[in-house]
Amino acid sequence: MNRLRDRYDALLLDLDGTLYRGPEVIDGAPEALVPDGNSAQRLIYVTNNASRGPGQVAGHLAELGYPATADDVVTSAQAAAGMLAQRLEQGAQVLVVGTEDLAAEVKAVGLIPVRRFGDTPPAAVVQGHSPTTAWPDLAEAAYALRDGALWIATNADRTLPNERGLAPGNGAMVAALRAATDREPLVAGKPFAPLMRDALARSNAREPLVVGDRLDTDIEGANELGLDSLLVLTGVSTLADVCTAPPARIPGYIAGSLDALNTEPLQEPVAPAEVAELLRQHPGRAVRVRAADPEIR
Repeated sequence: MNRLRDRYDALLLDLDGTLYRGPEVIDGAPEALVPDGNSAQRLIYVTNNASRGPGQVAGHLAELGYPATADDVVTSAQAAAGMLAQRLEQGAQVLVVGTEDLAAEVKAVGLIPVRRFGDTPPAAVVQGHSPTTAWPDLAEAAYALRDGALWIATNADRTLPNERGLAPGNGAMVAALRAATDREPLVAGKPFAPLMRDALARSNAREPLVVGDRLDTDIEGANELGLDSLLVLTGVSTLADVCTAPPARIPGYIAGSLDALNTEPLQEPVAPAEVAELLRQHPGRAVRVRAADPEIR
């Protein structure tokens, strides 16, 4: 059997909505990613969520049954810290809106994380998801941004899937600062290139497959770099979303779940409107999607 996963030397895997929702593992997902003893395929976990460090993420994945070490995890916090390091002098102050794990990534690249706009104005603001971000945190960032600080957001996801539904994501907090400052951030995470390029470098892959649940981050990010992609319908985006999506957000494949990685995909590309019926007829398999613009993939 010519399995979908056998065509690629690495899987660049999203987390929220693809492998788990909040604390709950998605049924069958760990089993779908069990390594093949005859394969050198690399599993790289690529997350826009900057609230936890790679070690914590890997530990959580291992608890849920996924084969993961810290070196297999690439986060938007790491990508954002890299962007800061490229633009600032060593020892520059960076105002952090986010968790201590985000602050640790800033410190790891030779910059000084701070939490307040003080007598020495910070050179930059970095903003990532934290469930405890409050008005005082946004106010300190607004003061720095109005003073001219560089602004980098780890990601701009408007929502974050969990076991109860869709909660506000980092993009919702970014929108608050955008409204308060009339500024626009640089963004490290998907669909923008920095995080995906970090994942490619970590995987050392020639033929990777991007796997995720969101058209506006995972799939658009893959198309931005000319990578093939698989949309799984276990998280945010739906088939109805695919039918109305612009060409830049059309995935290479669509499947109900990660199980499709271990089956042979349907080869004939079809229009998005035809996908639902084929998934019903062929459960557990991936459907190849015909892009409106052949140059997108």
